[in-house]
Amino acid sequence: MRLSKILLMAAIALWLALVAFGNITDYGSNLAFVQHVLAMDSIFPDASIHYRAIHSPLLQHAAYVLIIATETLAAVLCGTGAWRMWSARCSSAAMFHRAKHLVIAGLTLGLLLWLAGFMAIGGEWFGMWMSTSWNGLASAFRFVVVLFAALIHLGQREDELDE
Repeated sequence: MRLSKILLMAAIALWLALVAFGNITDYGSNLAFVQHVLAMDSIFPDASIHYRAIHSPLLQHAAYVLIIATETLAAVLCGTGAWRMWSARCSSAAMFHRAKHLVIAGLTLGLLLWLAGFMAIGGEWFGMWMSTSWNGLASAFRFVVVLFAALIHLGQREDELDE
């Protein structure tokens, strides 16, 4: 079970690192997504929420940089935490449990980004759900489900703790 948790966290760290890397190395393409969502230029034309749109390129870039920084930090926390879990794999259950703290922080940060950032703010506040061309809700949902399932798996207690 410990090896399963370690490998899952390492895989998630890799996944998050590749997401951040892709956003950094293909900055312009992915910036376009953020700009269209924030500008609300592809939602229903008669929607009464257009007043929420952000058209400032500076604020759009700032939002995108914040997204990338959050993805990067989540990847680093999960990767470092996976390493700590690996280092504690032969230790007591209590020590192994303490080694999980960084991955818990990384998974939680990822959940906050994709659930609060993309699904709540992007999807609901900026009406991303109305867009047929700039709708990232399915991808955000996939992130939320995987990260939440990993958090549940990670949270399973070690037998020794129950004694």
